[in-house]
Amino acid sequence: MPTASANEHVNRYAPAPDGPSGTRLPLAGLLALFTAAFTAVMTELLPAGLLPRMGDGLGVPESRVGFLVTGYAAASFLAAIPLTAALRGLPRRPILIGALLGFAVCNAVTALSSSYSLTFGARLLAGAMGGTLWAMLAGYASRMVPPERRGSAIAIVLAGITVALAAGIPAGTALAAAVGWRAAFGTVAVLGLAVAAWVRWKVPDFPGEPAAGRAPLRRIAAKPGIAPVLAVTLFLLLGHQAVYTYLAPLTERSGFGRTGLVLAVFGVATVAGIWAAGTLADRHLRASLLGALAVTATALLALGAAGRNGVVLIVAVALWGAAFGGAPTLIQTALVDVSGPADADVATALQATVYNAGIAAGSLAGGVVLDNAGAGALPWTALPLVLGALTVVLLAVRHAFPAPARRAAAAGRTPRISPGGS
Repeated sequence: MPTASANEHVNRYAPAPDGPSGTRLPLAGLLALFTAAFTAVMTELLPAGLLPRMGDGLGVPESRVGFLVTGYAAASFLAAIPLTAALRGLPRRPILIGALLGFAVCNAVTALSSSYSLTFGARLLAGAMGGTLWAMLAGYASRMVPPERRGSAIAIVLAGITVALAAGIPAGTALAAAVGWRAAFGTVAVLGLAVAAWVRWKVPDFPGEPAAGRAPLRRIAAKPGIAPVLAVTLFLLLGHQAVYTYLAPLTERSGFGRTGLVLAVFGVATVAGIWAAGTLADRHLRASLLGALAVTATALLALGAAGRNGVVLIVAVALWGAAFGGAPTLIQTALVDVSGPADADVATALQATVYNAGIAAGSLAGGVVLDNAGAGALPWTALPLVLGALTVVLLAVRHAFPAPARRAAAAGRTPRISPGGS
């Protein structure tokens, strides 16, 4: 049942005719959600950096330790939509806290377990928690701010993914090398508890959807604009993952030979991209996404045409990283715009499913291309997919990716016109 405080918070950020553009972002709460995203990525991907150590500790080959990541992803893929649909009527904050406590328990079990079967079961449960969490984060952030600040709020939260990939996973791997892999998982378990407490302290609660007003999942999926946003997600992830998964052989082909440095360049560039998306998404979402996809396509074209040159490789990867770093924020902001904050959890669950499908299919397709045509064919495989995403954004101007004036009108606010009239 909605509480008075929850209703007051929602009303506080109801759109006003002039738009409360001066409203300060609730940084303490958004940073709690940022850390929740960071914790989810650490939970999912930490085993990938610890294959030999975990294999020795659990008495299994490295390939079976790799299945701990696969199992997590599969559980997240399968659980996102049904769990989100089943939990729609419940207050939001307890579900978020429950997912974080679930991470803490599963990571603690992993840290203490000597049984591969028990560890695998804990990873499956953690994956289900992850599917639930990812379906909530963007919608939660959007409900904490007025409509014209959604892009900035979502960018702050999703930056947790980038920081985890660029710094968290390497730090966890270093910690495991120094004091053991079990300590690394124990640290992430403690982090989950701490974030759950932070969320309880600083993140507002929101009511669930009453049964009478709850739109069926099929109706949400059929909302104007949802399908194009999901199509852009799928095309972009297919193309990105087909190349990124096999960046090592692509780097070796150039003769540069420093895959770690290339990955670091990509990671640093994604930080710049997500910062840019946070500053641009609220006012220039359509133009920013078109620019990000165009830059990604240009980078892939450069990798395909001149990727054997080390300088071209580094510059193209930097451009690709910056463009891809900003794209998820822009796409999720568009998704929340077209679904509305009330249906954002279900819409984001659909997107999470498409996202994971794109990762799996893109990696598989890239592997087939690598085996049959070599690393040089990977950018040419990805380029048409990214151009497909660009085409969808260009065409979906009415609902999914509208011009600023139409987007402002849909959100119920007056657009601010710059002195130059653009």
